[in-house]
Amino acid sequence: MAILGPSGSGKTTMLNGIGGLDIYDSGDLIINGKSTKDFSASDWDAYRNNSVGFIFQSYNIIGHLSILNNVELGMTLSGVPNAEKKQKAIDALERVGLGPHINKKPNQLSGGQMQRVAIARAIANDPEILLCDEPTGALDTETSEEIMKLIKELSSERLVIMVTHNPTLAKEYADRIINFADGKILDDSNPYQEDTSEDNFELKKTKMTFWTALKLSFTNLKTKKARTFLTAFASSIGIISIAIVLALSSGFQKQIDKTQSNTLAQFPVTISQTASKTTATTTTEKKTSKSNKVEAELSQQEKLTHKNKLTKNYLNYVADLDSDLSKNITYTYTTGMNLLTKQNGKVKTAQFSNASSEDATSGMSTAMASSTGVGVSVYPSTSNNGTSFLKKHFKVLSGSMPKSANDVVLIVDRDNSTNINALKNIGMKVKDGQKLNYNKIVGTQFKVVSNNDYYQKNDGGTYSPTSNLSNLYNNANNKTLRISGILRVKSKSSENILSSGIAYSDQLTKDIIQTNKNSDIVKAQKSSDSNVLTGASVDSDTKTSLVSALGGSTTPASILIYPNTFDNKDKVLKYLDKYNKGKKSADKVIYTDLAGQVSNLTGGLMSAITYVLVAFAGISLVTSMIMIAIITYTSVLERTKEIGILKALGARKKDITRVFDAETVILGVGSGLLGVIIAWLATFPINAILKGMTDLSNVAQLNPVHALILIIISTVLTVIGGHIPARMAAKKDAATALRSE
Repeated sequence: MAILGPSGSGKTTMLNGIGGLDIYDSGDLIINGKSTKDFSASDWDAYRNNSVGFIFQSYNIIGHLSILNNVELGMTLSGVPNAEKKQKAIDALERVGLGPHINKKPNQLSGGQMQRVAIARAIANDPEILLCDEPTGALDTETSEEIMKLIKELSSERLVIMVTHNPTLAKEYADRIINFADGKILDDSNPYQEDTSEDNFELKKTKMTFWTALKLSFTNLKTKKARTFLTAFASSIGIISIAIVLALSSGFQKQIDKTQSNTLAQFPVTISQTASKTTATTTTEKKTSKSNKVEAELSQQEKLTHKNKLTKNYLNYVADLDSDLSKNITYTYTTGMNLLTKQNGKVKTAQFSNASSEDATSGMSTAMASSTGVGVSVYPSTSNNGTSFLKKHFKVLSGSMPKSANDVVLIVDRDNSTNINALKNIGMKVKDGQKLNYNKIVGTQFKVVSNNDYYQKNDGGTYSPTSNLSNLYNNANNKTLRISGILRVKSKSSENILSSGIAYSDQLTKDIIQTNKNSDIVKAQKSSDSNVLTGASVDSDTKTSLVSALGGSTTPASILIYPNTFDNKDKVLKYLDKYNKGKKSADKVIYTDLAGQVSNLTGGLMSAITYVLVAFAGISLVTSMIMIAIITYTSVLERTKEIGILKALGARKKDITRVFDAETVILGVGSGLLGVIIAWLATFPINAILKGMTDLSNVAQLNPVHALILIIISTVLTVIGGHIPARMAAKKDAATALRSE
């Protein structure tokens, strides 16, 4: 060992296991009067960075950094500001004669120039000691002399300790020579005299910022562009799969939402006198009974049936609904209309119904329409006699929109077809498939006869319709109705709002009820416990139904609320729910939201499909995470010497871990971005294919939020996958790492 330069107190400190220097000493190592007995690993890291500069035989320059960045590295760890750090590095390089080569890479330099870079790196942070491990061992004679002269010059400023096997070189340049053999000192040309004075020695802890780690990793990855791209692409396959699934799911959901907003938005929220308890529990399996008694039990359907109390208070509550949420509210009634029509000079009874006289299930169809609000024949009169509502969903084929409650319309489907029973029930003789001119229908008149004129009292106290229909038809008290026009649905989304056939305003039924509610037959039915038309005994529920059918009840059979927009539907529901708060179950009013039921069903199915597909695609993400771990481990093996260099410069274990974590962050962000970009580009051909197959446009739509989340997931998974190899790198011994190739 050769010592060059001043060797005063505390100037001969050496580090175990660095650059081939080994000290075998049973006592404590004292640095400036401070014992190293309690030094932690981070203290030794700080000491190497603050006080020691290393010049290695094999240069140990990091190949993917410029020589300027190599020289700056030690100062980066000690937290020197950027401007000062760069200037010090330039000054050091100029001092060793490399000023013109500042921005070159190590592979552009000769061996002597690379050793000068190592010297510049060693002195840039102004250390107290330079440790030189055979600094000329890899150089030719001429270059060796130049390097030794430079080292000799540096020894005038600081202690230089050089390990060499060349005694001639030591005698020529060293001020003190210590000969070692088998780990023991043989002789010392100038023994050190211990100084007992204590010095105030403090360490400045080293720290590598994550930004610095990112820059180191990025420059390393740039030297392996092809491998980095292939790694990022392979890792992005899982992201691509999930992104495409989410894009399709999001797009299909938007298509569904659009269809729902166009279709389901027209479906009303329905409040009928009887409703179904959709929240009821499912039927449990019944056990075999050992009892010898019969148990009476309601059917499941009866248990689920709830009778709504449509009180005057509740009707007023509905009427107070904000018009911004719903401008159209329909009230349907079960009152009958005493209708007469004249066809070919003959007076007949008529009815506005699509039911065949032989159809036994017609009552069920009417009940279904009343409870769901779909397929009804009554439209709301709340806005301009119902014209605004009709114009929204229908267009006029012939005639005109209704101008008053006495105008009714004929609704036809897109192919101009209408219900044959609707035509037969207004007195027309038609056959299936027969086509009628518009003028045969538009203008057709009907007479609405009041109860007092239509019904006559029999001797037995019962009532029956008057037999002389011609006299009834010409009664001056009659109300005259006419078919003002033929309307056709605008689109598929409107065809079920009103059923095909005759449609009329709810104001018409209100007017008829107003006329008949105090009629003789209504009064008679209210005071009788039998059917005044047949004489048969009836219970209270049947009696109530008969009074309503005769026009004696102002309580609607159902209320249909049409929200102005699909979004406003939820606000309407909240308003209706507010009425039920704090009320007993029997006093609550249950509504039917058919649009919400369909929406929840389709939304739930799409979500379930998406979850399954994402789960399958997620398997590839796990594969990517394993692959990243392998790639990071390979990178650790490739950069073992770099790890040793960083440790020699004072990098802590966490700094080394941070370098490789930063590399996985770059790979994770890169693979995430690449996956998202490829998935986004894939949406164009996917949309083109789906357009040809389904006629749907822009189905695949990648949500930017989903894209950002996928990039974050990709980054997190790659960091997790690469963290274990990164920790392995941090635990490597510096001396062992420096000797690796």
